[in-house]
Amino acid sequence: MTAAETYAARIDAVRVQRARLHGARPPEDPWAGPVARRFRADPHRSLDVNLTVLASHIRPEDVCLDVGGGAGRVALPLALRCREVITVDASPGMGAEFTAAAAEAGIANARFVHSNWLEADGLQGDVALTSNVTYFVREIVPFSEKLASAARRRVMITVWSVANPNQNAALFRLVYGEEPVGVPGYREVLPVLWEMDILPEVHVLPGIPQVPVMAACSPRQRAFAADDQAASAAFLQDLLPGELESQIQHDPPILTRQDKLP
Repeated sequence: MTAAETYAARIDAVRVQRARLHGARPPEDPWAGPVARRFRADPHRSLDVNLTVLASHIRPEDVCLDVGGGAGRVALPLALRCREVITVDASPGMGAEFTAAAAEAGIANARFVHSNWLEADGLQGDVALTSNVTYFVREIVPFSEKLASAARRRVMITVWSVANPNQNAALFRLVYGEEPVGVPGYREVLPVLWEMDILPEVHVLPGIPQVPVMAACSPRQRAFAADDQAASAAFLQDLLPGELESQIQHDPPILTRQDKLP
């Protein structure tokens, strides 16, 4: 199998396990409402050490594309440092939060394009960025090729050293009694890029993020959206057995390093 075929097979295996455990994916936007709101952050906040590195590649005259950028946690701070930011994302719920966050922050040079990246037309920027998105992209080669063709100067693909969904492995085993199928991370995406004759600069960023252990979202959204990106354990207290709930609440936070592939 090629690296791209191995990548696609891993995502297929993740989807099969999710469907067996959770049933059919809901037709509504799984990222809407409370889930999307969790991805908002103050655009005027001080940049963390990792976002500072990404921002160092952005010039005042740049147009920046943020693919799968959701509610603008990364894009909106960058909009304060460049000519324009365009976020492309398929979730209407994320789009609503992006628009609201930009308006509240007084940011007029950022816009949201509601589209799947592979279906988006006519978008071009100096820099194309995608953060913690490739874990879920089955067609990784055309996805990456489109990033390269859309960027005049630089493509930045960022992934965690432990992919977001895989950070919940211990909790997953406690809840479901089986090993989770891990989404593809940097070990899988790098061979794909090499296979495409792309030799990326690989940077390990200094930030060590804390993985939250609880989140508030509906059971239906929890089963799919939190499985998809796993920014937290995302299991509601009223769904948990008492012993497991106690363990989640009192165990120390899980820490992991974060790798970035600019």
